[in-house]
Amino acid sequence: MQFNFTKMHGLGNDFVVINGIDQSISLSPKQIKFIADRHFGIGCDQLLLVEKSEDKRADFRYRIFNANGEEVEQCGNGARCFAVFVRDEGLTDKTEIPVITKTGRIVLKVEENNQVTVNMGVPELQPENIPFLAKKQADSYTLDIDGKAVTLSAVSMGNPHAVILVDDVENAPVAELGQKIQKDPSFPNSVNVGFMQIIDRNNIRLRVYERGVGETQACGTGACAAVVAGRIRKLLGEKVTVNLPGGNLSIRWAGGQNPVMMTGATASVFKGTISF
Repeated sequence: MQFNFTKMHGLGNDFVVINGIDQSISLSPKQIKFIADRHFGIGCDQLLLVEKSEDKRADFRYRIFNANGEEVEQCGNGARCFAVFVRDEGLTDKTEIPVITKTGRIVLKVEENNQVTVNMGVPELQPENIPFLAKKQADSYTLDIDGKAVTLSAVSMGNPHAVILVDDVENAPVAELGQKIQKDPSFPNSVNVGFMQIIDRNNIRLRVYERGVGETQACGTGACAAVVAGRIRKLLGEKVTVNLPGGNLSIRWAGGQNPVMMTGATASVFKGTISF
């Protein structure tokens, strides 16, 4: 099997993007892990696959696979790359592109200078829909992690997120605590763990430890979840600049049943062909 790919990134969160419409693609988890390997493969945080949509509400099906080979529900930085990719490949000339993901429909809007705004949908706060094991919905929850109380907010942006407030994101125990929370039975599908430092009501710093990947340079859904968590705790304003290790994202959420809007840059790095 041989196929073409494009290497892209959104703020350093990097992807191998594959056109599954003009070429036949069938990859096993083992093959995806090989592609994602930074020493023996191409190297990426996630592999993104463009497919035809069977849903009439969407132009494309958007599939996401983590570096460990597992298919996941959503990826915000990947969604922005997806939008630029389908235009660069000549698959569409639209600037507003509806796509269907594993958990629903989102709309991608391509703006100037490869900036893309994504309507990420309405955040899910009901514990059973995240999923998160809790007796009732709350703005924050407390978990016992190795005998220590850890306070977090739980949000789904199409994928599950735990958001923890920290005083200094640079010195936060991202890998150590992130892995422990991912393994906690309160999150039956595991979870992406965000560590948020609030600078002021319109600016935060964020690091995210992602499922099946580890810490990434940026996480779009993590940025959305962090702003939602800060908003429901009345700590943030409606429009927030999220400073991630790889760069900044602009997140807007008016609250309630309004969708979260995410805007950020993308870049294409190189194109290539890989054979198995």
